[in-house]
This record gives sequence, C-alpha cells and structure tokens, in this order.
Amino acid sequence: MDSNSNVVVVTGFGPFRQYLVNSSWEAVKLPVVYQKAKEQVFKIWKTLQPLLTVHVGLASSAKAIIILEQCGKNKGYQEMDACGFHPEGDCCMLDGPEKIESTINMKTLWKNISVEGIDIIFSRDAGRYICDYTYYTSLYYGNGRAAFIHVPPLSKLVTVDLLGKALQTIILEMLKQCGEERE
Repeated sequence: MDSNSNVVVVTGFGPFRQYLVNSSWEAVKLPVVYQKAKEQVFKIWKTLQPLLTVHVGLASSAKAIIILEQCGKNKGYQEMDACGFHPEGDCCMLDGPEKIESTINMKTLWKNISVEGIDIIFSRDAGRYICDYTYYTSLYYGNGRAAFIHVPPLSKLVTVDLLGKALQTIILEMLKQCGEERE
C-alpha cells in the first residue's frame, strides 16, 4: 500500500464508564465499541492511505501524564465494550501476530520532547481494551505506520488547550521521524 504523504489521521474515543467527557473525544472521535472501531480503522487505511495514523485515548488513571504507547497486542480482549460485546477469540485478528511495533520509536520521541505542565512517559502496554485493540488493528492495516497516545482526563491542570498543544508537539515530532524514514 502506498501512503499518502500529505495525510495524517488523528482519532479519539467517545464517553465510556463514568467518563461522560473523554478528553481524547474533544478533538477526534471513535466509538468505544470493538467492531465499530475496527471498521473505522480499516476505512481510514483503505480510503485515505495516510502516512501516519495517530490514535488518542483516555488513560483514566493518569494524572497530568501523557503516555506514548510503542506496540499493540493481539490477544486478551475479554472486557466488554460500550455495547456489551468483546471480539471473537478475545483477539483483534485471528491470524495476526502476537504484537505489532509502531514504526515510530516512542522511546526516542519520549526522550526528545517535553511539554510544560504535563509529564510524558513511555509504555509498551496500552491495556486490553478498545485503545489497545484499535492500536493493534491500525498497526496491522497500516503496516506499523500508526501511533497511540494515552491522555489524562481534563482537569484544572490539564486543559483542552494544554492537551492540544502537547498533542501538536508530539505529532510534529512523529512526523520528523516519518520524514527521516523516507529519506
């Protein structure tokens, strides 16, 4: 699949559990439903063929911390989604590899950026819910050209403006890595 060098897709998730406002939803939207998220991700990669897709999800336990996720996992999806379902075989792709790494080096990204007012950390486990499921699916369809960022809930410390600036800084750094790959 040839990538469209002018397109970067950014997605977020809707309300779930007790979070009526999902901070990742404020900018970009995906349903908290396994099958619908998978369909949307497939559609993004098939129709837009982006250079990179960046998914943004809420880390409900995080306090003023942004988490850069390195890889998506295929199995272990037993928790029910917003519609009360979980994927067949508790996995993303029945024939897929156990995990898929992003072509974006999140550890390097984490070391190279800072955003005033918010901590950024590196992770190799996005959990086994819609976030990780979406990430793995996107990595699968996009041949690794996807990224996932967990963001904290909005608060007095973490405003929409601060979160937007942080995401912009992070995504611009990701695009630098994409440019270095293509040279």
